[in-house]
Amino acid sequence: MLKGKNILIGISGGIAAYKTPLLIRELIKRDCRVKVIATQNALEFVTLTTLQTLSQNNVYYNMFSDTQEYSTEHISLTDWADLFIIAPATANIIGKFASGIADDALSTSFLAFNKEIFLAPAMNTKMFNNAIVKANIKTLEQNKVKIISPTKGNLACGYDGEGRMEEPIEIVRKIEEYFSLSLPLSNQTIMVTAAGTQEKIDAVRYIGNNSSGKMGFCIAEELANRGADVILITGKTHLLTNNPKIKRIDIISAEQMYKESIKHFPECSCAILAAAVADYKPKTAAKNKIKKTKQDLTLNLTPTIDILASLGKIKQPNQKLIGFALETDNEQENATKKLKSKNLDFIVLNSLKDKGAGFETPTNKITIIDNKNKIEQYQLKSKEDVAKDIVNKLLSL
Repeated sequence: MLKGKNILIGISGGIAAYKTPLLIRELIKRDCRVKVIATQNALEFVTLTTLQTLSQNNVYYNMFSDTQEYSTEHISLTDWADLFIIAPATANIIGKFASGIADDALSTSFLAFNKEIFLAPAMNTKMFNNAIVKANIKTLEQNKVKIISPTKGNLACGYDGEGRMEEPIEIVRKIEEYFSLSLPLSNQTIMVTAAGTQEKIDAVRYIGNNSSGKMGFCIAEELANRGADVILITGKTHLLTNNPKIKRIDIISAEQMYKESIKHFPECSCAILAAAVADYKPKTAAKNKIKKTKQDLTLNLTPTIDILASLGKIKQPNQKLIGFALETDNEQENATKKLKSKNLDFIVLNSLKDKGAGFETPTNKITIIDNKNKIEQYQLKSKEDVAKDIVNKLLSL
């Protein structure tokens, strides 16, 4: 979500400046580009070398330095940045901002910045509760500055109360939330199913398949990166989710996946069913382990419930439903039949005849068939890139 964003960080002179390098690291880990503006007093708490090493950029702190790239650095930096976060923001710098004072690198940059500004106050609890400080913060809020309220706890001065700068990871989450609002799938809840199901034969054995779940997980991550809140219902897999907008629900059997899917689909604008659900399950499962003998063992199998068809029956006009088809023969014909019989908006076709596609591979080769009879064929790609193609198709609807 933050990949490629240009983030400007301002640091004023408070003890909470020791947290700012952690904030820089969290942003760099998310592939942001970070530049830092510091007051002279801030460098009493955190070193120039630390800030430059972590941000991988020079720090702007002296308006009249001979070493800076531009004589109007406060203008060029604010043109460069997508967002400005001041952390920590002391009572002094808050007063300057609210009064329109521009007498150092940070305050001049603040007044020149015409995009989104976040401010994380940090100070003694008595200072934070001072009526003048409160009035200054209110003035900034009225001028569209987003305030990240300090938390309560032990302060460096020995007091216990409100005034601790919010933790860096929480500041990053708020920045992520802000950028997610401008994404194409913001305010959308989308359900994804992934991985294979396991149908019990006895206490230790099951019917399953070779699905790793990677395709479904890639789709879930891509949807979340585009702003969606994702409900990921997954069978057993070693895979982990990364985006905090993904709510993961782990299941084992087809029946469990059906119950969770039916439960959550009504709250979703779309569902993408990428799971490899078992088509059959043993009619009865033994409670204990079936002992091996020299006799043949016969299993009586019964069909599992069809999750995709069940959702197709309850789908509302404002909902989208996408399915997958893994075929070996008459691929497009069989996929088209599935598309129509299960009331899908489009279907993603995999053929096991295509090298590098299907289960247990990092790549996939797909064909998308929609309910307007449009057929789009794609080249072999990484599953991450295939997920982008699928989400792009969804957005086109």
